Amino acid sequence: MDAPQPYLIGDCLIQIFTFLPEEDLISASSVCKDWHEAAETQWLWRRVCLQRWSFCNLTVLGNGHKDVSWKRYYLRRSHLEGKMTGGRSGGYTCKSIRGHTGKVVGFVYLQGNLSQNPDVWSSSATVCSASTDGTVRAWDIQNGKCLWCTPAQSPLTGIIIDEQRDVVITADSTGLIKTWQGQTGQEVASFPTASPHCTLLQYNIKSDWFLTVGTNMGSVCTLAGLNLTKKSSLVVCDSFRVNILLVSPDRKWIVAGTKDSGDLSPKVIYTESLTSPSEDEDPLCQSLPVCGGQAAAFIPTQPARLAVIHHSQPPGNNALTVFDVSIKKTKYKSEIQVQQMESFPLSLNMRHSQILLEAKDSNCIVLAAGRQLWVYSLKGALLASFNDHSNPISSICVDSFRAVTASQDLSLQVLTWKHSTDGGLTLERRYHLLGGSHTMSRGFTHVACDYSSIVASVEGLDGKDVLKAYSFTC
Repeated sequence: MDAPQPYLIGDCLIQIFTFLPEEDLISASSVCKDWHEAAETQWLWRRVCLQRWSFCNLTVLGNGHKDVSWKRYYLRRSHLEGKMTGGRSGGYTCKSIRGHTGKVVGFVYLQGNLSQNPDVWSSSATVCSASTDGTVRAWDIQNGKCLWCTPAQSPLTGIIIDEQRDVVITADSTGLIKTWQGQTGQEVASFPTASPHCTLLQYNIKSDWFLTVGTNMGSVCTLAGLNLTKKSSLVVCDSFRVNILLVSPDRKWIVAGTKDSGDLSPKVIYTESLTSPSEDEDPLCQSLPVCGGQAAAFIPTQPARLAVIHHSQPPGNNALTVFDVSIKKTKYKSEIQVQQMESFPLSLNMRHSQILLEAKDSNCIVLAAGRQLWVYSLKGALLASFNDHSNPISSICVDSFRAVTASQDLSLQVLTWKHSTDGGLTLERRYHLLGGSHTMSRGFTHVACDYSSIVASVEGLDGKDVLKAYSFTC
């Protein structure tokens, strides 16, 4: 037989190396020249990255970074995740960001590291916060520097962002809605709703920009374009405040309702009937067959699957029900169809506690009430439960890597996702992050995350809230 060709040896080694765990693959690279060349193959490390993370920021490879390779990407990202998972002193920096002279009512990432597609070579992040002092401020959270501040107006009550257009949206106590240019803080447009408490929901349908506003009079008002042109208005819960407002992943459905009445049902609205209303027909709307909605979440991996926590019998009990929403069109009319998929009781027994609900994937939801956190499957199986806070949980943030709970006990609990014994997902507790001293503050009120940082607001005893920014870097 002829002697084997070198490229055949290399191909065989690469095939064998596909069976090695990452640590052994790194060790194999040091054995000899042939093994080193095989173990450094870009295809091999690309395969390793995509097996560990189904989402990888491919654009950073060759995007001006020196000596970039799939192996370097793997090493850098796994090192960063190790720091985020361990939470050890020295693995992160903590900045106390001061500047607001009132209560922080909310904040959003203006520029951050996307959880689904992170750039592991970039650690810069910008957060915009809104306060009862009437200002919006943009912060570089790595150094605590204020980048811009808007002129003071009436106390602000809410803030959201459109990341695609780099636009910040706020509501104030007079019901004035404003849009701001994200890079400069320049005002773009305003719209008066005359509602002292507004709930904001922004979404894009193809290239069109929309903002739906829930008012304290029980109506939803839909505005189009950055100039905030009114398109429609619909009463959904009589005179009760609209404080449940969310849009489905396919943007076809909006759910609106109130947490303030045990008798009213949340409503599903066909989005097109709000954004392109007919002159001779009312918006297409359907009540869900439940009463007293307490929280709701669309399942992110499904086009229109909705989980709702609501009151159930006997009085004082709660249940979680999952619905699929669709539309049936005929020659003469269209109607919304709501099909119940699952329903199971919840042992919350917390009539006066805030209930927080987030959906992770097609079969996993995260629920917080009082001091406890639960992970359920959509069929009602309890996958995990945690009771690590001494005071009620005030806010939760859930992404593809971790879940973070903020509590009035002035701590953040960090948990990471892992595969359970049955192959599904569950959460595993990792560590606490502390927010300071109770002699100066009452506790955390809000929390948000990107891939490499966590930001939370601390309620100050002097009425001046502070942002705490925890940044993890390689």
